[in-house]
Amino acid sequence: MNDVTIDFAKADGLVPGIVQDAKTGEMLMLGFLNEESYRRTLESGFVTFWSRTRSKLWMKGETSGNRLRIISASTDCDNDALLFKVEVEGDGLVCHEGTVSCFTKPIETAK
Repeated sequence: MNDVTIDFAKADGLVPGIVQDAKTGEMLMLGFLNEESYRRTLESGFVTFWSRTRSKLWMKGETSGNRLRIISASTDCDNDALLFKVEVEGDGLVCHEGTVSCFTKPIETAK
């Protein structure tokens, strides 16, 4: 699994990490990883992001108990985006607004 080299150079040292529920397929959230958070993610088995607003490592669910245990991880064809299929620990509410998914705000599009 670790023989893949992630391209952190394209976006100033960060790559997007998409989090998907391994059982339901629902997209839960999007965060960003730098090389250190990626290394810690692989070592711990739990998704760890780089907080752009706080400029520090952030293991999702560390304080709430809703940690994201990795079931599988993959990269896209350009090695500059990550997909984590996870099992959510705790009460399963991933979003800080108290919902399962962060993707809850519909946008009108042309039909």
